[in-house]
Amino acid sequence: MSDLNCESTDVVICGCGPTGAMLSAYLGQMNIRNIVLERGKDITTDPRGIALDEDGIRLLQGLGLYSSIYSKIGTSMGIFKFIGGTAPILDKPAFIEMDYGTTEGGTGHIGFICHKQPALEYELRQKMVGLETCELRSGCEVMSLSEQEDGILCSYRDAEGQLRKIQSRFFVGADGKTGFTRKQYLEPRGIRMEQAHQAFYEETWVALNWQIDLPNEKTHPDFPLWKLGYTPEQVYDLGPLYVVDLGFLSDRLWRFEFVVMKDEDGDHMSRPEMIKKVVFPYITHAGSRYGLLQDVAYPEDCIKVLRSRPFKFSARSCNKWSDGNVILCGDAAHVFPPFGGQGIASGFRDAISLAWRLALLCRNKSSQPEFTNLVLEAWYEERKQQLEKSLASTIENGGFVCESNPLKIMLRDIYLWTIQLVPSWRHELQLGRRKEGMVQYHHSEGMPFLPELGGGLCLPQVYCRSVRKEATQIFFTDDVVFARGKKAFFQILVLADSIEDAISCRDAMTRIGELCNGEINPDEATTLIEDPTCETRENINYIFRVASGEEFANSSLCEKRPSPKYYDASIIGKYLKRRKFIILRPDRFVFAACNTLEELERAARNAVAYGQGGLERQDLDT
Repeated sequence: MSDLNCESTDVVICGCGPTGAMLSAYLGQMNIRNIVLERGKDITTDPRGIALDEDGIRLLQGLGLYSSIYSKIGTSMGIFKFIGGTAPILDKPAFIEMDYGTTEGGTGHIGFICHKQPALEYELRQKMVGLETCELRSGCEVMSLSEQEDGILCSYRDAEGQLRKIQSRFFVGADGKTGFTRKQYLEPRGIRMEQAHQAFYEETWVALNWQIDLPNEKTHPDFPLWKLGYTPEQVYDLGPLYVVDLGFLSDRLWRFEFVVMKDEDGDHMSRPEMIKKVVFPYITHAGSRYGLLQDVAYPEDCIKVLRSRPFKFSARSCNKWSDGNVILCGDAAHVFPPFGGQGIASGFRDAISLAWRLALLCRNKSSQPEFTNLVLEAWYEERKQQLEKSLASTIENGGFVCESNPLKIMLRDIYLWTIQLVPSWRHELQLGRRKEGMVQYHHSEGMPFLPELGGGLCLPQVYCRSVRKEATQIFFTDDVVFARGKKAFFQILVLADSIEDAISCRDAMTRIGELCNGEINPDEATTLIEDPTCETRENINYIFRVASGEEFANSSLCEKRPSPKYYDASIIGKYLKRRKFIILRPDRFVFAACNTLEELERAARNAVAYGQGGLERQDLDT
């Protein structure tokens, strides 16, 4: 490199929000050097995102952050209540309730947590700084990007105002919908945001965050509920039962969101006088509720406004998510409406599915540009499939929340009332339609999975424990399959019928290791027996059996979260149609699921060819 003042790394990430931090941490786990340039000097204290779905929880688990989820990041959101009407009354019967505190979705996790984003970002950054291959540089602003023969040259201004340069193989923009990467570098190259779903959505909303203090008889002697024997905590509990709490109840953070009508101005509607007009009626109770003549309102001076500002929400995605070696992910590549809790989770999915591909490309420095382009295009074409599903769910939720036409409201309520007369339909509806199941990608050119062998499926996750006699610890299956210290890029999961079958399968896979040059290592394979009553043996370290919901509920993994409800210990075998040998990608998607050793050998050859930068698939019929 001719410029002696220019440093180098494998990947530069612009932006250390949740997506950028997760991408950095997963790259770090894969021993890929990366530097994150973040414009802010500190984590913002404004809790922006509020919900994280089970996929997001699973990907935090994959970074080793599970113990922090319910102790530092958030709590179960439990039941979502949808109510209708235009009156500012929230404590009335819901026309539908959805229970997201169950494990119906197939990941072993509940449907949603309500998180405090500053705490989420802090835990992600702590994971980053604990890895030698990750470096965070705060207070840095990217100034320019330019293509070089061997990658991307980034010029940026550091926290001291000095102009610096980094050469990297790849540059990833995780800097949001208004960030430098897309707005200033890629848009002039033809990359643009487009409508991402057939149901067009674009609205302005006001997002309002409050921090609540407790009144008491000394600070508010005239508050009418003291005479009725209410305590400060009971007064507080009268309000947040009907709004969204951010993070933990003890934080006393509330979130309100409301849509700005076509004839209204977002800036005007976010002003204090309009907030009092729009929102305060919802936290004011009729005096008749308590046998009082006057209405009861929460004391205004106990409410600290953390945020009150308009946001334009839409359902959009970029036509391309990469150009050469510059890549977009998270909000820089796609944006969501506010309902559905999919913004951060989708960025997380981008991050893990991009991380292993970048690791593959960085390891194969001699791979041709056409292979790099194929890998990245296949990445975002896969992601767009899941994005479409998430957007459909989000927009459907928005229909529940935002409908204002009286006739459509009536028809909606009649429809929902009718389908709830059928027990199975009511159960599915009340679980938020999570029974739709795990994502299954449809194959197109360059996508790294074999559709004829069940590839492209997101692998379900269950609980498990070792079959060793002295073993008592309960695990998530991801933590066993992708355990720290494993070096192979693709992992094998064997679904066995018994311990004898498991031992036989392991012995039979020896030849696979000889063919795979370390890309797949049978010695690292995990064997799972889908029988929670399986016998135990001594001195067997690689065989696990599924654990029951009761075993999980009695383990430390279930602390501070709901016990597993509707948990299915045999869900992996059901989804994989009882195929025995499963080759898994690092993003928890199936590369191939095989019935026989012959199929496994052929699939392994394809995985190895892809991992080594090959463009051609191996013919499964030869």
